[in-house]
Amino acid sequence: MCKIYSFCDRYLNVNVVAVRTLEQHKQLNNITPPSSGEIWYPSKCTIAYPTDAFGVLEFQGGPHPSKAQYIRVAHDTKPEYLMQLLTREWNLELPKLLISVQGGRANFELQPKLKKVLRKGLLKAARSTGAWIFTGGTNTGVTKHMGDALLLERSQRTGRVNIIGITPWGIVENNQDLIGRNREVPYHSISSPRSRNAALNSRHAYFLLVDNGTDGKYGAEIILRRRLEKHISKQRLHPFTQSPVPIVCLVIEGGTNTVRAVLEYVTDDPPVPVVICDGSGRAADLIAFMCKYECSVLKTMKNYIIATIQRAFEIAPELADGLFAELMQCVENKHLITIFRIAEKYDQKIQELDQTILTALFKSQHLSPTEQLSLALTWNRADIARSEIFIYGQEWPPGALEDAMIKALEHDRCDFVKLLLENGVSMRKFLTIPRLENLYNSKQGPSNTLRYIVRDVRPHISPSYLYTLHDIGLVINQLMGGAYRASYTRRKFRLIYSKIMNKGQHNSSPRQCDTHTVDASAGNANVCLFEYPFNELLIWAVLMKRHKMALLMWQHGEEALAKAIVACKLYKSLAREAAEDDMETEIYEELRGYGKEFENIALEVLDYCYRQDDDRTQHLLTCELPNWSGQTCLSLAVTANHRALLTHPCTQIILADLWMGGLRTRKNTNLKVIMGLIFLPYILKLDFKTREELQLMPQTTEEHMELENEDDDISESERHPDSDALLTENFHVKEGITHVNGNVLPEFDIKYATFTDGYPEKVAYIIFLGMFSYTILVQMHQEPSWQELVTVAFVFSLGCEKLRELLSSEPAGLTQKFIVWSWNLWNPCDMAAVFVFIVGVLLRFQEDTFEMGRLVYCVNCIYWYLRILSILSVNKYLGPLVTMIGKMVKNMIYFVVLLLIVLMSFGVTRQAILFPNQEASWTIARDVFLEPYFMLYGEVYADKIDPPCGDKAKRNAKLANGFRPS
Repeated sequence: MCKIYSFCDRYLNVNVVAVRTLEQHKQLNNITPPSSGEIWYPSKCTIAYPTDAFGVLEFQGGPHPSKAQYIRVAHDTKPEYLMQLLTREWNLELPKLLISVQGGRANFELQPKLKKVLRKGLLKAARSTGAWIFTGGTNTGVTKHMGDALLLERSQRTGRVNIIGITPWGIVENNQDLIGRNREVPYHSISSPRSRNAALNSRHAYFLLVDNGTDGKYGAEIILRRRLEKHISKQRLHPFTQSPVPIVCLVIEGGTNTVRAVLEYVTDDPPVPVVICDGSGRAADLIAFMCKYECSVLKTMKNYIIATIQRAFEIAPELADGLFAELMQCVENKHLITIFRIAEKYDQKIQELDQTILTALFKSQHLSPTEQLSLALTWNRADIARSEIFIYGQEWPPGALEDAMIKALEHDRCDFVKLLLENGVSMRKFLTIPRLENLYNSKQGPSNTLRYIVRDVRPHISPSYLYTLHDIGLVINQLMGGAYRASYTRRKFRLIYSKIMNKGQHNSSPRQCDTHTVDASAGNANVCLFEYPFNELLIWAVLMKRHKMALLMWQHGEEALAKAIVACKLYKSLAREAAEDDMETEIYEELRGYGKEFENIALEVLDYCYRQDDDRTQHLLTCELPNWSGQTCLSLAVTANHRALLTHPCTQIILADLWMGGLRTRKNTNLKVIMGLIFLPYILKLDFKTREELQLMPQTTEEHMELENEDDDISESERHPDSDALLTENFHVKEGITHVNGNVLPEFDIKYATFTDGYPEKVAYIIFLGMFSYTILVQMHQEPSWQELVTVAFVFSLGCEKLRELLSSEPAGLTQKFIVWSWNLWNPCDMAAVFVFIVGVLLRFQEDTFEMGRLVYCVNCIYWYLRILSILSVNKYLGPLVTMIGKMVKNMIYFVVLLLIVLMSFGVTRQAILFPNQEASWTIARDVFLEPYFMLYGEVYADKIDPPCGDKAKRNAKLANGFRPS
């Protein structure tokens, strides 16, 4: 075999043949050439040469030139080499289905309705299954109709619809123009009316031009095309199934050769199913007609059928009789033939071509239900699986549906996941720790940004690194922020995880696992199951950027509101990470859009629940969620910055209840509370809520922490025994404590309210400011006054309180505690002010640094007055103004930077001109900015803005010395 030089600068084993002359035949073979009238054989009359025609066709005549790759090959080229050309050189993916179109070569008209159905069905079948379509490639007959069916397809070159024309080289119009290596050839798909050749169809993406030395004759491609189809049908459909690539023949119209092709398909080993388009004409109509009857009936109609054959194909009676015999053989195998008919009446069920093609494959190949499901999963055709596979009474072998669920999740087949859930797959039994970990490490499905986030928590990982659930937990913690702790990072889960992953699936003893995760299955006792599997799969889908799958997982399972808020927060954090990593803007916008969608879903769920039952909705927002790090929907909304949910009337009612506590006041609330604090008997005049109303109110953080501390003091023997103790947290129930929708409500002190809780602190802080101001305004002696001692005690107690808040925050690590604690900017500012104050105290009690300590006091007092803003931020009227000022200051920083550039340019130039002999000193940096900054205000340093120069300076000097100018 000779080698050819392909268009990709590689070598492929593909030949082309050329016609031998008599002299060449004598010289090469040294035998007598064939005599006149002897049958012509390509093997005797042609020789093989390396191909000299391959490249790209650029079809002209359209608004935008379409391109197609082509190559000239020999008629006996091995199919292995052609597959190598298609998959490696032309970069086509292995097909999941091969549709071989057979029909007439001459032009014919199709019914408009059939043409529309053909276009829609063929496109849908090819797009959904990733099929290859084999045609004759010319711009005539059935191939032209195939090209018209793909007229609206704009993605031929992206692999969505791969239509490959296998055409005889000798009948191609202007084939000599195609000769050349790796050329771009302008081509018109219009043939000359007088020419016996045919032009190539411009809707095809690839052409195999088969050469056997003939010129102007069809048939050179038949053997090569059939061999290539057989070779493709032997390829395996990885990774969905081990079944071979299915092949189906689609017949539209056709002549005598089409009948023989159908016979060859149905009698082949293995046989190939055939779909006949009834109503398309000639051969297709004849086969469809004969398939209606049994063979015994057809024999009685022989004369009528032969006459019909003669009229349809215009052939002699002898040939018609032979064709009748071939048609009878086709009818004997009519179980392999499926007739596609268009519904003629409005009340008839509409039949889709794509469904007919795929159903014909199921009927002809006698596949088991498992193989059929794998094939439907490969094609991503849940509708076929629903109508043809999941039928009443279908029995499935153990584990078949679970294997299909794994493949559906890995390959992002949302419709199949939904279908499997509807047909008995229990996600709680299905989802195990190893399976979930494998899903995170799957390379299938859409691209995602998970690896970038994992690198933040696990630096220096290799490209082949496999994620663990602990890694995923760290990623979730980082994305959620705050004090959130994923269950994967908790100690109990890590112990369970290590046991499962170390022992694998070989332990036969039943095991019950940790709190929200696991449970023992009777059928497989060693497999640990997640209690809320849809929560875990929702997080998996969000992190893997499978939005449709995330929406499906949100629709199933419990805690819909919490899941929507968590998904919203994760998407927002992923979008922020994408922006910080300078990824494409499209990724950021896509993730942000997904987060916005879940944000709207959460708001719609809350609004719907609120309209149904407002009391239960309030408990829904404040109920503690053990599966979400002990958070509540309200706290998750704060973490996700879901402002629309926080401003919802239901949320505002909850916040108002928490703020007012047991008080029931309508007007002049502040005045009434102050009077109650000053004149205690006035408390009896205040109106309070009833005990029943208080029990329906949510807990504050202080109440919840107090209850947990009381619960910790109870011995284990006093706890309420329960069979679910290993799966849920144990809370001791005592008199006066009510459980409402998961909320643990202690006895309420009706005089307690968050609103009144801040008054003692405010009063104490005002007293502190008064003492501090008095300390620095009057003369300070070496011995501290009692006002100063009160001030020092207040600041020290505030510092201790801040340290207690830091150390008692929920996160385990000190670094994470500090991050959560410093989320409120007043906390680190308070600690910094306390530290500065302590420095001032140390300096003040030293005799030589007494004045410096007093100066630190004075400067430190500035912050304590500014801290009043934090108290005013919760005020009904002043709070919004404080928030506005804070945002304005933050935005003003950018303008200050621009101002600083201009100020520095002027200050440096001014300093250099006025003081050319300045010695090196740190005061230069001060002088560069000090006076130029105040000059911005105009009158400050006015004399230095326009100093006297020249004669004016001399006159001013004389005036200063007591002389008058002459």
